[in-house]
Amino acid sequence: METLGNAMFGLLAVWGAVTAVLICILIYRSALSNREEDQIFLCAAQEFMAADQRALVARIERLTLPIRVLMVASGGLLTVIGVLTAWDIYKRF
Repeated sequence: METLGNAMFGLLAVWGAVTAVLICILIYRSALSNREEDQIFLCAAQEFMAADQRALVARIERLTLPIRVLMVASGGLLTVIGVLTAWDIYKRF
C-alpha cells in the first residue's frame, strides 16, 4: 500500500506540473490573441503592420500542437490517478 501512496504522490506532482504548464501556455495564447486584429485596413506604406499580424498569427498557430499534447497528457494522467484511486479503494473494501 505504501508504494501506491508514493506512486500516487509522484503522479499528482507530474499531473500538477503538466497542468500548470498547460495553463501558462493557454494564458500566453490568450494574451497573443488579444493583440490580434480581426481586420486591418492598410495602405501599401503600412505593410509592416500586416507582417506583424501574420507573425502573430503564426505564433498562435504554433501553440496548437503543444496545447493539444499537454491536454491529452493532463487528461491521461488524471485518468490514471482516478483508476489507481478506485483500485486502491476496491482493494481496501
